[in-house]
Amino acid sequence: MSARSGRYHHGDLRAALIEAAVELIAERGVREFSMAEASRRVGVAVSAPYAHFADRDDLLAAVAVHAYERFTAELMPEVDRVADPGERLAALAAAYVRFAGTQRPLFDAAFVAGVDKAEHPEVKAAEAPLERVFVDCIRELANGAADPDELAAAVEAVAHGHAMLLLDEGSAGDREATERAAERASRATLALVAGRRLLDRPAR
Repeated sequence: MSARSGRYHHGDLRAALIEAAVELIAERGVREFSMAEASRRVGVAVSAPYAHFADRDDLLAAVAVHAYERFTAELMPEVDRVADPGERLAALAAAYVRFAGTQRPLFDAAFVAGVDKAEHPEVKAAEAPLERVFVDCIRELANGAADPDELAAAVEAVAHGHAMLLLDEGSAGDREATERAAERASRATLALVAGRRLLDRPAR
């Protein structure tokens, strides 16, 4: 149901407000929307959202949960098909960049907004499938070869760096640019995996 329709069945207002928030994030950025704007977008009184959300941060947390669920549903199946932990980690990095390029409002809500997961444990729970795959790959690859924390930080930097470069170039929504960035993130992750022993060297 479109958030613009103004017609809701019982229980649909919460979903409509999340959809409206996603639209507003796309238009104005993840930090520049309000509960009142979301209310007006769906055509309800400004007091109506408070039946579902305590405040703006609560609504943003719900968008982040929705984002993680979309990531898991749309992109994790292709990651799950890869058995080798290095290749799987590379596929995960590529999926992360694709999510940034194709679903920027959701990407921003999940990975840029900085939702407090201690205050919103539902966000942490929604993130769990992604985190579990990532941690399992890191542990298997780092076994006796590198500090797992060093490898994890390096892979996160590669994936997030390529995603942010794509967005900073204004290429969100450009399928070819997104695929190029995803492929670069995949190759860079494989290079890290191949040279992971170097991560144990002390900094000069």
